[in-house]
Amino acid sequence: MTARTTTRTARPDVYQTVTDSIVAALEAGNVAPWHKPWKAGHAAGPVSRPLRNNGQPYQGVNVLVLWIAAEAAGYTAPLWLTYKQAAEAGGHVRKGEKGTAVVYASTFTKEETRADGSTAERKIPFLKTYTVFNAEQCEGLPAHYTAQVPPPAGDVTPHEAAAAFAAATGADIRAGGARAYYSPAADYIQVPHAATFETAEAHACTTLHELAHWTGHASRLARDLAGKFERHAYAAEELVAELAAAFLAADLGLEASPHPEHVNYLAAWLEVLKNDKRAIFTAASAASRAAAYLHSLQPGGAGDQEPAETEAEPVEA
Repeated sequence: MTARTTTRTARPDVYQTVTDSIVAALEAGNVAPWHKPWKAGHAAGPVSRPLRNNGQPYQGVNVLVLWIAAEAAGYTAPLWLTYKQAAEAGGHVRKGEKGTAVVYASTFTKEETRADGSTAERKIPFLKTYTVFNAEQCEGLPAHYTAQVPPPAGDVTPHEAAAAFAAATGADIRAGGARAYYSPAADYIQVPHAATFETAEAHACTTLHELAHWTGHASRLARDLAGKFERHAYAAEELVAELAAAFLAADLGLEASPHPEHVNYLAAWLEVLKNDKRAIFTAASAASRAAAYLHSLQPGGAGDQEPAETEAEPVEA
């Protein structure tokens, strides 16, 4: 019972710690702290989201936590290990290295007595944390943990890959005009011609941003943030789309570019995050679902598979 009480008491700290790190990055002028910090290719595969020891990508808020940690420390390796995993791989965490806490949701069972005297078990959700270390914080690991490789040569450039990805979704994407937007009522996406953007990657990232909005339609993920964020629902939806675009850009090997209107939402995002320590968890979870949905529409339809371990989402205190 004592252990359960300790775990439940610590939950607000988990939310607050993660939220504070995002707020600090935003207030420091980094209006896109959720963009991947790695630039080079890696032996583990395309450098994208942070990877577990087994190469499986992290999801949800843990992507942001580990991207920010990597950016702050200058890590170029995307792989993260627990102390035990480093030892099992034949290496060890260097003395004095500080790990990064990642979170996931779990439950415990509580027996309750009903009004008629009978008993029933109820599962109660809570957050758990564990500590991971970047491969560059370790010594003695096999070479593939930190080995970099040059960008793959081929005929498909990043923006062409993104265009193919967008086309495979079946979304009604129209080119032209002076601004990018998604129209929920007419269910179409409008994106200015690629030639009007500074780079092909910027055009691709804007398209991914609008595709993320497209996933929220009632016929798809039916995402409705009004009940959760009330007057800030529009800004919250923009945050979800921006996070999803960053996740997808990483998956596609793009140099992520913030949405042109991104900075306009900064004050609203800060207000949302400061008033609700669960907001970034909600947004990151919704962004992961949006990205996974778009991946599921690609040829093969496998999409992003949810990890066996449930990534943290907001739970009741």
